[in-house]
Amino acid sequence: MVKLIQDMAADKNTRKTPRNDNKAGAYPSPSPAYPAELGKAMMDVYETLQPLIQEMLERYRQQNTSHAAADPLNLSSAYADFLYNYWKNPFQHIEKQSDYWQKSMQIWQSSASRFWGGAASPIMTPRSHDRRFSAPEWSENPLFDAIKQLYLLNGNYLADIVESTQGLSPSKREKLAFSTRLLTEALSPTNFLLTNPDAIRETLKTGGQNLVRGLENLAEDLKQSKDGNLRVSTTNPEAFELGKNIAATPGRVVYQNDMIQLIQYEPQTEEVFARPLLIVPPWINKYYILDLREGNSFIEWAVRQGHTVFSISWVNPDAKLAHKTFEDYMQEGVISALDQIRDITGEPDCNAVGYCLGGTLLTVTLAFLAAKKQSKRVASATFLTTLVDFENSGEMKIFMDDEQLSSMEKSMEKHGVLRGKQLQQTFSLLRANDLIWSFVVNNYLMGKEPFPFDLLYWNDDSSNIPAATHRFCLRKFYRDNLLRKPGGITISGTPINVGTIKTPAYFLSTREDHIAPWRATYEGTQLLSGPKQFTLAASGHIAGVINSPEKNKYCYWSAESTPDRPEQWLENATQKNGSWWPHWQSWAETYGGKKVSARKPARGIEAAPGTYAKVRSH
Repeated sequence: MVKLIQDMAADKNTRKTPRNDNKAGAYPSPSPAYPAELGKAMMDVYETLQPLIQEMLERYRQQNTSHAAADPLNLSSAYADFLYNYWKNPFQHIEKQSDYWQKSMQIWQSSASRFWGGAASPIMTPRSHDRRFSAPEWSENPLFDAIKQLYLLNGNYLADIVESTQGLSPSKREKLAFSTRLLTEALSPTNFLLTNPDAIRETLKTGGQNLVRGLENLAEDLKQSKDGNLRVSTTNPEAFELGKNIAATPGRVVYQNDMIQLIQYEPQTEEVFARPLLIVPPWINKYYILDLREGNSFIEWAVRQGHTVFSISWVNPDAKLAHKTFEDYMQEGVISALDQIRDITGEPDCNAVGYCLGGTLLTVTLAFLAAKKQSKRVASATFLTTLVDFENSGEMKIFMDDEQLSSMEKSMEKHGVLRGKQLQQTFSLLRANDLIWSFVVNNYLMGKEPFPFDLLYWNDDSSNIPAATHRFCLRKFYRDNLLRKPGGITISGTPINVGTIKTPAYFLSTREDHIAPWRATYEGTQLLSGPKQFTLAASGHIAGVINSPEKNKYCYWSAESTPDRPEQWLENATQKNGSWWPHWQSWAETYGGKKVSARKPARGIEAAPGTYAKVRSH
């Protein structure tokens, strides 16, 4: 294989002189000694790593003797259905099969033509955002180009077969499509040493030391893993410290109960808007997704715009809080925070921002307050990537059928909580290329340490969820979609009707969101009754929201009206470059009230970020 790669790297006209142009992506100068050098390097690697390999295998064997998950997605039934419907009418795919074989032959012919100095256009090309094939060899080297194109062809063919097989129910089709994508992503040639040009180059360059370091990284990850599940490191956990270089916006914890610590941030302007701002983050992660490193913090930016910012920091619960319900999150969380902010500032109302499920909780709270004739306690509401209608909630629904809910509930009965790592693993599967395989390549094949990335540090700092709360959300929201139905759920004896919410609302969604798809979040604009502003940002669930104006990245779309269908909205929307934050600020300041002297938090309980944020699930 190495010799073949060296030959492919030779000048395409002579096929005699090896490439040695020192361009980015070129291999080191090949020589007749290369195969022997690589062989010696691999033997040195083996001798060095043999004891470590034995230790890893023994630890892995012990971890897996009592842990098995036979069919977590209940795929066996979906696969049986697929086979039945496929063979019921095998001719439905004749055209696709013919196209597949035709393109396969074209790829091989193209590769052969290029090998002998000819020119040929690619049959298959990666998507523009697919970074796996960025090494120049994937386009310059005929062999690697053929491997890439055949891989893409196979992945597309499998996806097309699942999509076009008649007779499958929508839920089973979605499961099969998801599992097929996971399989094809796992089998990407970039994930294997001999079909990854970057890894081959690094192995030749270092004499195999990258593989030594990679196996050491793997051994360390196995030590940190639980229940036999490999935990692939995505960032350096020692690179950040809460309160120092992440979650470091100055503030004080001014109130605490079983469910929350309420943080009030130090003002950074002489005057502030009279009406304070409350942030309701999701309880499935730590609040500091909105307060990452300096210059990448929405909270820091909002403080500098003149808002008196308060944020809820949710408790990271253990089994003692297993009984805490969604109602407790509303009463002891959002409503308690509103009470404290009123007492601290003297203002009768505030503006509120809810992120993801924090926005869903804010929606329920607003409907509850409307039923209690207390709507004026919240002057405006901002919903960041928030689902109110869960009918089309994307790939998350794959994990919400009755079999998986029962399995999840058995685990929660055992532990009292849904452990944070379980949910984190689910989210990682939704973006396996970015959150799993890219780090497998970086850590294990290239032998490098993961980059210290604040967002991935936060992603690794997951929170547990009380069993009662999680059961309620999965069944009432995701499975049965009762929130959109008037009186579909009842909180504290009060039927919830989101149609009674007349609070002015700003909806922010992201175009590539895989957790809360933007067309699904748009439905919230049709359910609430008050004035609405919908804005769509580029990128995904996190990067599209946490996009400081300083970065000058991405873009967003906005429109004045919110018609019935999201496609109509998009047709009328105007695209603007940069962050959506200033656009939100222009909207939010209309509800900020007059300017008053800046409010400094009392000494309170402790400095931000507080104790609750520092409790790690594992």
